[in-house]
Amino acid sequence: MPVAAAPGCLRILAFNADRGQIMPDDNWCSLSREDFEHALDEMGSVIDVTVSDLIVITDKARKHAQMRRAESLRVRTLMTHPVHTVTPDAPLSTAAQLLLTHQISGLPVVDHLNHLAGIITEADLLTAIGVPCHRASQNLWQTLEGMFSHPIQLREPNETVSALMVTEVITIHPQQCIEEALESMKKHRVKRLVVIDEQRVPLGMITRSNLVRIFFDRMRKAGPPDTVD
Repeated sequence: MPVAAAPGCLRILAFNADRGQIMPDDNWCSLSREDFEHALDEMGSVIDVTVSDLIVITDKARKHAQMRRAESLRVRTLMTHPVHTVTPDAPLSTAAQLLLTHQISGLPVVDHLNHLAGIITEADLLTAIGVPCHRASQNLWQTLEGMFSHPIQLREPNETVSALMVTEVITIHPQQCIEEALESMKKHRVKRLVVIDEQRVPLGMITRSNLVRIFFDRMRKAGPPDTVD
C-alpha cells in the first residue's frame, strides 16, 4: 500500500522489537530534513548507522518534529495581526468604517492605555440599526431575507462605541495552542477570540476563518488518500 506524504517529509513506521516487524505508527507525524539534522547533532557529527542507531535517530527526529509542529500551532503564529482597534468614545460610524475598510467582523475596544475594554462586532452594529442577524435557529437564507426586508432604524449619528460594545470579552494568550482556542470558541459560542498580552493589550485576533484555513492547509499537505495496489 503506497503511503502519501508531504514532499521532503517521511512518514514514520514504528519498529516492533519483540516481533521484528515494522508497524504503522498511529501517532505518526511527518519528519523533515531539519528534524533529522537535529537528531544527528545530538548523536555526534559522524556515526556508523546500525539498525539500533536508525531507531534512535528516528525517535529523536520524531521528538523534534513534534516540537516543531507544536510551535507551528501556537496562537501567535496563526493569529491575524496587526489588530485594528477602536476607542469607547469613537462614533459608531468610525467603527463601521473600520470594519468595512479592513474587511473584518470585529473590533477590540481599548482604553487610553491601549488595554482591552470590550469588543464591537458587525452583528452589534446591524442589530443596532434594526437588521436581524444570523441566529442558530435560522438558516442563512432566512437571515439574508430578513436583512433586505426589515425596515432599517438608524441610531442617532452622535452615538458612540461604548453604547454597543460588549465588555465581557473572551480572550486568549499568544503562547496557547490552537486547540485551546478552538475549545474556548466552542465553549463560549463565539466566532472570534482577542489575543492579548499580560497587560491585556490586544495583539491580534483568532477567528473561525483562521481555523478553517488550518484545516484546508492540513488537507493540502496530506496529499491524495492512500491507494491499494
